[in-house]
Amino acid sequence: MRADVDALLCRLAQGLRPRTDESVEAMLRYTHSRLPEPWGYEEIAALAAEETSGHVVAFLDVLEHGLDATEVAASPQSVELARRFARRGLPISTLLRGYRLGHVALLQLVQAEVPALTDDPELVNAAALRLIAAGFAYVDHSSAHIVAAYQEERDRRLQRRLILTNEASRRIGTTLDIGRTGQELADVGTDGFAGFVTVDLLVSALDDEDASPPSDPLPLRRVAQRSVPDDDTMEFPVPTGRIHSYPVESESARALATGMPVLRRAGASDASHDVSGGAPGGEYHSAMLLPLVARGETLGLVQFFRTGSSAPFDEDDLLLAQEISVRAAVSIDNARRYTNERSTALTLQRSLLPRHAVEQSAVVASSRYLPSGSRAGVGGDWYDVIPLSGARVALVMGDVVGRGLRAAATMGRLRMAVRAFADIDLMPDELLTHLDDVVIRLQHEEGEDAGETSATCLYAVYDPVSRVCSLASAGHVLPAVVTPPDSEDGPSGSRSVEFPKMPIGPPLGLGGLPFETVQFELAEGSLLVLFTDGLIQSRTRDVDTAREMLRDALAQGSDSPDEVCDRLITALSPQRAVDDIALLVARTMSLDVGHVATLDLPSDPAAVAGARRFASDTLTSWGLAELSFTTELIVSELVTNAIRYGRSPMRLRMILQSTLTCEVFDANNTAPHLRRARTYDEGGRGLLLVAQFAKRWGTRHSREGKVIWAEQALTMDHLFDISARRRRTHD
Repeated sequence: MRADVDALLCRLAQGLRPRTDESVEAMLRYTHSRLPEPWGYEEIAALAAEETSGHVVAFLDVLEHGLDATEVAASPQSVELARRFARRGLPISTLLRGYRLGHVALLQLVQAEVPALTDDPELVNAAALRLIAAGFAYVDHSSAHIVAAYQEERDRRLQRRLILTNEASRRIGTTLDIGRTGQELADVGTDGFAGFVTVDLLVSALDDEDASPPSDPLPLRRVAQRSVPDDDTMEFPVPTGRIHSYPVESESARALATGMPVLRRAGASDASHDVSGGAPGGEYHSAMLLPLVARGETLGLVQFFRTGSSAPFDEDDLLLAQEISVRAAVSIDNARRYTNERSTALTLQRSLLPRHAVEQSAVVASSRYLPSGSRAGVGGDWYDVIPLSGARVALVMGDVVGRGLRAAATMGRLRMAVRAFADIDLMPDELLTHLDDVVIRLQHEEGEDAGETSATCLYAVYDPVSRVCSLASAGHVLPAVVTPPDSEDGPSGSRSVEFPKMPIGPPLGLGGLPFETVQFELAEGSLLVLFTDGLIQSRTRDVDTAREMLRDALAQGSDSPDEVCDRLITALSPQRAVDDIALLVARTMSLDVGHVATLDLPSDPAAVAGARRFASDTLTSWGLAELSFTTELIVSELVTNAIRYGRSPMRLRMILQSTLTCEVFDANNTAPHLRRARTYDEGGRGLLLVAQFAKRWGTRHSREGKVIWAEQALTMDHLFDISARRRRTHD
């Protein structure tokens, strides 16, 4: 019986082989009628017809030659069809059901031919059983091959997606620049995933200066886009940087309004529905529209398009795009917040720094401030030039530890504190001691949650009369001192660059540790160069190398403070500074003997009359005789106060600059104070008179004693005469 069945099946296969095409068409009709879903894809339908023909031929070979169905190799078409199902995201169960339906149709065709070859019922029944067994064996064997191919392609696809996700984590958000982050998203999206990517951000989220009031439709700025291949000549519907909007009824606008992603499949004829977001030329077959949402706020919209022969996007692609977009949205929001905070901190920082050069005759100063280029943000560097009594000037350089708004605000508070302490003429070490107390109080006020408040500060006082510079440092780098070239060498002669040898005190905020003032004399025309450590710190060089570069830059070229600033920034500033840079260059001046008059005073009331005559004679020689009355009155009260309450030695000094200053020095540290005298009081009216006639007055202390001083304003005519005399003296 077995031989009869084999012979029957062989004749059956030989009879059906010429009608293979007819059998294939019948099988496809049967399968399509019961499983229509996958055949909507043109490339799958075409391959399925070829693959079905291969199955018919292979099964007829099994019947004709008595082959073992489990040893028949899977056709390349079957493997490719399984891979295309995987690439399309179609379930493997659909493909397996198609296999079963196809073989059912084939068995029906084969069994329908058996009665034409024999009328033996037993042989017909045995042949049917053999056909069923061979059919199931063939289906199972083929299914195993296609499941393996499907899973292999699926794993490969998942691996590519994992790689793309990792690439997105690595490549998106490398900087805190909004435009750069948007372009990184477009670059990653077109790296084997989409054919064209656009990134639009809401103008309101960017907080542009030219942002228009809220409107409908919402205005967006195209911050990035990219296509594959990356063709610079390709014309995009919306150029990068342009503000545009989507129609209210468009899917792009709805995605922005609802915050929900959209997976859209369209033909070329449908692409005009939203031309502003379409691919170049407006042709695409699928698109994904994903709102960029971070921390509950919608920032914009990213759109992924596929064109040409690539497979349309599926639900898995949408999940992957969402994951990438979420990462990108957080990075864009971080960049946006950083940009806003940096802009605010920089605005605050610049508003708290000196805007204009103050009027004083002790130094010619120039300054620079360069915020850092790092993502840490704007720091708390500051500088200041503060006029003091007696034609002196204070030069300040400080650096608050930290970054951002808090550091800038702390800098402003410390700068105002330094100005307040400078106004009462404290010595540099005493001023830093009081400033240290201020920082400690700030630490207690802000608490531990705000972080540690600390700062460094350098405070220098230069006196153009004695040409003495008093200097103290609280943890700050020491300044450079450049002496002018010898007169015999001319302007091009060598300059000596030195760093003062002095102890550097602790940073502000530690408390309990002393600061020390050093004094040294400066030649007229010397340069004092104060800077923060950002000027000499770099990842590519050590501090000693930077100091030598600073020394070389200062030893050559012009002594103009403005040119020196430019030269130092060019020579030392790194391309991307890791810290803020503050720089203050001051060229010292001196008051010639024709503008300073000094008289030693004995501790005798009779010396008051001599002091008045000295003041009158000095004013006459300066061409200011009309100020004699008020000046004699001020001098009389100051000298009388020193003789009555002070100690020898005593000295009267008159200084002529933009104001007229009268100073009386004595060796007693007791400070006078202004009070309202009662009717029968013998004293208490002197300083009140001085305050009435002087523009301002005050007391400053030194190691040797104190100085009481008073300034009088000069008219424009007086200043013009002084300037003319100076020119004649120099000529």
